[in-house]
Amino acid sequence: MKQILIRYRQIKTSSNSYYEKTLATGAVRCIDDEIPFDIPQGWEWARLNHITYIIEDCPHSTAKDEGIGFPLVRTPNVGFGRLILDRVHRVSEAVYRQRNARAIPQTNDLIFAREAPAGNIAVIQDGEKVCLGQRTVLVRPIVRCINPDYLAYYILSPISQQNLVDKSSGTTVAHVNLSDFRPYLVAVPPIKEQLRIIDRVAKLLPLVELYGIFYSKLENLNEEVYTRLRNSILQDAIKGKLVPQIESEGNAKELLEEIRTEKKRLVKEGKLKKSAIANESRIFRGDDNKYREKKNGFVSLIDDEIPFEIPATWTWVRLDDICTYIQRGKSPKYSLIRKIPVVAQKCNQWSGFQIEKSQFIEPASINSYGEERKLVNGDLMWNSTGLGTLGRMAIYWERLNPYGVAVADSHVTVIRPLHNKINSEYLFAYFSSYTVQSVIEDKSDGSTKQKELSTSTVRNYLVPLPPYAEQERIVAKIHEVLASIMSR
Repeated sequence: MKQILIRYRQIKTSSNSYYEKTLATGAVRCIDDEIPFDIPQGWEWARLNHITYIIEDCPHSTAKDEGIGFPLVRTPNVGFGRLILDRVHRVSEAVYRQRNARAIPQTNDLIFAREAPAGNIAVIQDGEKVCLGQRTVLVRPIVRCINPDYLAYYILSPISQQNLVDKSSGTTVAHVNLSDFRPYLVAVPPIKEQLRIIDRVAKLLPLVELYGIFYSKLENLNEEVYTRLRNSILQDAIKGKLVPQIESEGNAKELLEEIRTEKKRLVKEGKLKKSAIANESRIFRGDDNKYREKKNGFVSLIDDEIPFEIPATWTWVRLDDICTYIQRGKSPKYSLIRKIPVVAQKCNQWSGFQIEKSQFIEPASINSYGEERKLVNGDLMWNSTGLGTLGRMAIYWERLNPYGVAVADSHVTVIRPLHNKINSEYLFAYFSSYTVQSVIEDKSDGSTKQKELSTSTVRNYLVPLPPYAEQERIVAKIHEVLASIMSR
């Protein structure tokens, strides 16, 4: 190995520190902070550019798919050690020569993906005549020193992948620079040991892949079972079947009167806009046992809107009647300054609220946001546009936001219940139930791909309302049952 370390030589001293000597100048520096792990006796650390003939990328441009000709290896075609040439783009001989002007890929060369995703590397097999695509790098190892398959496995190892990510640039997409890749440190065993490592890995990988297939099937099955059980639990919860009704807890009609009184007080004190009580409705059952609604002095039959029967101590209400604020967020002015996050659709996952997925607004633009637009503990955030995310909901918890303040963007509807009378987690259970989610597209407006849940639809959504104490018992029981399922 030492004879190929032309520019640098690594030395391990008696103090167990690693040093690197520049042969041209004689300068020596400690490189302990670069060494990722200890290596066995007989192995050497080497810079990638000292165990390769070539490390070159191709022109930084996109080649048009011509349908016939030479396979164009783009980053999606760089798999785990091997090229993926299914449905590969193809280019003419002229394009092939132009893009491979720096070096023509050959057998045992490696193609490295420097972006999207960064880090994958594949060995060119015998008979594979390919053209370098955008964001790929050609690596030609000195095979008497480093086996191509060993080098591929080394770069694909978890520790190498993490190191490459750490060295990458780019805010949105990780990008490995050649200036970081060329001097990348590689742990090099003797060539015979490399071959034994390759042989061992080749025997184990099919078993790992087989395990992965079965594990994935098991995970999918567990997820399916969990989802079905969860849906069943939520359906029972919102129908009043999960916990018993307790007479001493009162009834939801009394709770609703308390909510109306509270909202009127807040309006009088200037803490709530008059519009919050302008369109109050009263839902009741007539002598004919059918549901009716009184609103703005008019009574209408709404029996066809009622999705299921509820206990006698419950009542049906419009969401607007039990909330102090329901409004879409606003289109943000984004910034790279990580100070005030804006909650977008991707932040709202069924697994919970994920502030780490948020982008940030221009700090000064917060002045254009009214105080009511700043998210508060227990706010429900309902994704209101686009298939795939439409209807997904999460609860905003202040403890999950290290930045203190957060706002929502225009694709998210913020629902703020009267927190001392309505349990946010109960509402979340209802809106995440099959009853709501199965018809969410039918409730939305717009074309197939641009479905939108309007604010008026959200405000007028029917909610089965239990007494407050029962809401809390329902939430506690949901947590208990789901935790029991997950622990098995």
